[in-house]
Amino acid sequence: MAEPYPAALAALVSQVGPVEAAELVRAGEVSPSVASQTSARRTEERAREDLERIARVGGRLVIPEDDEWPRWPFVALGVAAGRCGGEPLALWVRGPHDLGEAAEKAVAVVGSRAASGYGEHVAGEFSFGLAQAGVAVVSGAAYGIDGAAHRGALGGGGLTVAVLACGVDVAYPAGHQGLLAKISREGLVVSEYAPGVTPARHRFLTRNRLIAALGGGTVVVEAGRRSGAKNTAAITLALGRPLMVVPGPVTSASSAGCHELLRDGQAVSVSSVAEVVESVGRFGDDLATEPAEKDSALGAPQGEAMRVYEALGRRCGVSDEVVSVESGVPLERVRALLPELELAGLALRVDGGWQKLEVR
Repeated sequence: MAEPYPAALAALVSQVGPVEAAELVRAGEVSPSVASQTSARRTEERAREDLERIARVGGRLVIPEDDEWPRWPFVALGVAAGRCGGEPLALWVRGPHDLGEAAEKAVAVVGSRAASGYGEHVAGEFSFGLAQAGVAVVSGAAYGIDGAAHRGALGGGGLTVAVLACGVDVAYPAGHQGLLAKISREGLVVSEYAPGVTPARHRFLTRNRLIAALGGGTVVVEAGRRSGAKNTAAITLALGRPLMVVPGPVTSASSAGCHELLRDGQAVSVSSVAEVVESVGRFGDDLATEPAEKDSALGAPQGEAMRVYEALGRRCGVSDEVVSVESGVPLERVRALLPELELAGLALRVDGGWQKLEVR
């Protein structure tokens, strides 16, 4: 009856329920604001046809009353409705998984259609790692970054969700027909638009709010200064979700939008799957660990060993006797401790005696 997102119609549905709202719209007994959103289609009867069509492709209509409805992810849409459009009235879904469960731990990965090889590689690697970490990858099935993200998640044996700006039975873009078919078998294909609806520019902008809402945060891999990915980034911020970007070469126009978001302090930089999971994960459970560094297998030296260690030369070797004098540790004990420090990776025997290796 209306093109998403119909704020006036949604308000009517919230007041009287969807069944009575539909009857009022068909009868023309609605406010001017609702009439302006529904008058062009109010006499069309497509419900049965749409349900039969979705059934033929193994899909379903998911509504807010269903257990599968992702209630918590969509709460933010209701709060930020004035800035980015509110909660959808219903969703058409293909795929064997529960949409609500998929959205419990999910990340949106988006970016430029005209992606570079670097961007596609990073999107694929990140999505592969997220999938293996049990995080669903949400994207828009477009060429470039979106496609690489979906393929990476499938390659990692995980779940990916493709949110379309057309019916879930419409293969768009045509070059992703095989990819969308695979996602519908192994992941989820989702849309606000009824079966058979074709894509249009305004529908891409509208569906971006669903991508941002279904993800616990958004990773922008590549984006120009004016792009759909930046639109999704703006919606992510409006929803209060973490916004992450992958830095690229400063000479790359494909990364200009990412660098702009960083410079304006709107996003955080991420360079690993662990950092993404930490940004969107549960507090205390998904913290990224520091990169492994050289450290003593025995930990930091203590007592006399610490005194001997501190007496070692930084740039050149010193003799056992000098170490003994500097540390105040008897010479025999120094000669016993130095090989232990060497085995622990804290001391190095050189021509002039012994040299310190810094503890990290």
